[in-house]
Amino acid sequence: MPPQRLDFSGRPFHFIGIGGIGMSALAYILARRGLPVSGSDVSPNGISARLEGLGVRVTPQDGSGLRAWGAILPQVICSTAISDANGEYQLARALGCPMFHRSEVLAALAQEYESILVAGTHGKTTTSGLIGHVLVQAGYDPTIVIGGEVSTWGGNARLGQGRFLVAEADESDGTLVNLQGQVGVITNIELDHTNHFASLSQVVRTFRTFAQHCGVMVMGADCATAAQLAQELTRPVVTYGLTAAATYRATGVQYAPTGITAQVWEQEVLLGTLTLPLLGEHNLQNALAAVAVCRAVGVPFSQVQQAVMTFTGARRRFELRGQGGGIAFYDDYAHHPSEIRATLKAARQRWPQGERRLVVVFQPHRYSRTASLLADFGPVFGEADVVVTVDIYGAGEANPTGLTGEDVARQVRRYHPAVLYAPTLTAVEHCLQELLQPGDAVLFLGAGNLNRVIPRLLDFYQRQDSLAVG
Repeated sequence: MPPQRLDFSGRPFHFIGIGGIGMSALAYILARRGLPVSGSDVSPNGISARLEGLGVRVTPQDGSGLRAWGAILPQVICSTAISDANGEYQLARALGCPMFHRSEVLAALAQEYESILVAGTHGKTTTSGLIGHVLVQAGYDPTIVIGGEVSTWGGNARLGQGRFLVAEADESDGTLVNLQGQVGVITNIELDHTNHFASLSQVVRTFRTFAQHCGVMVMGADCATAAQLAQELTRPVVTYGLTAAATYRATGVQYAPTGITAQVWEQEVLLGTLTLPLLGEHNLQNALAAVAVCRAVGVPFSQVQQAVMTFTGARRRFELRGQGGGIAFYDDYAHHPSEIRATLKAARQRWPQGERRLVVVFQPHRYSRTASLLADFGPVFGEADVVVTVDIYGAGEANPTGLTGEDVARQVRRYHPAVLYAPTLTAVEHCLQELLQPGDAVLFLGAGNLNRVIPRLLDFYQRQDSLAVG
């Protein structure tokens, strides 16, 4: 029997887990194209509410959304996060609904555009956000599907009328190999998602297959593994980074509390000055990736310059959530040791040592990742004044070894003198209410649900401010 094909002519789509950042972006694009879309999730959120504003019916995961289509069998879209044991998934199969993985939807959409697909272990969301922002500001009217919310288009997706699609290409479950684009990006390559990948060599094989499916490849030269893969490829490769060997590189870099300025070179030609209102060397690398991609598709550097100056970043990437009691509260998605190190280095560019006390609250994400990288977490918190670790956010994984956040705290204490363990979100709130002082900056790190405590802490400290004024 031939494989099923996605039908974009009017047959309904039903997304199981529609509130997820990747699933919701695809649902948004399909709904904006006028296709009938429904979805389900365990609990509603702001993203699903945005979809409901487009007429998307969002229901609990109880099968009611599937049955609402009556005799019509919708095309059911799942991500790897939906297990075979999910009741609604089982119902969809029993009904005979056509079943597709989310990567198949993205792959099908990518064939309809001149697609720019951004992959890599770190930096995908900011890099794809930067590319999309430049193309929007330069008038190319792109369609965008990414794993984070960007203020330029008010969410994680945008339907344009132009010829470009900018999409974040996720490697976490290996489905990256299904994607093909005119331009492919690999920011860097490290071992991550150890629930799927057993070794770095397996990760590299996945990225190699992706690269072989794309036309022009844009690859980070500052990552030794990515740079080695770039040398092995037989297709056109453009590199970027801070190394002198890169096609696009930066010199004269100046880091300031408000952002970065640098001179950008295209091989031996000085293109001009880039002013980026983001912090950290990693974000300069992301911006160089955006320059390389935009130049590859014909965007003048002057338009790149102008647009980059107004990019404010994606949500949960060093995002200021508010202030209260003289304390600044920041939220960041960093959960891999390399991401934590880069984020804290950026924080110290924002506040040099001694200017503010930096309190870091870290929630490890997944038992598999924490177990595989436990030793690597120890030394990455050096820029923090105080570290608070939380219990591990399991993301539905089993915990065969009984690993806890206290094991992470013990590892960090080998390198850091001030480490506390607050196992639950309630314990985090109580700990911070006793610990924080006026003038502190507190940075919440993790890909789980840690940031749920931020509104409650803001409310606590802002009420104290009101009482003090009263």
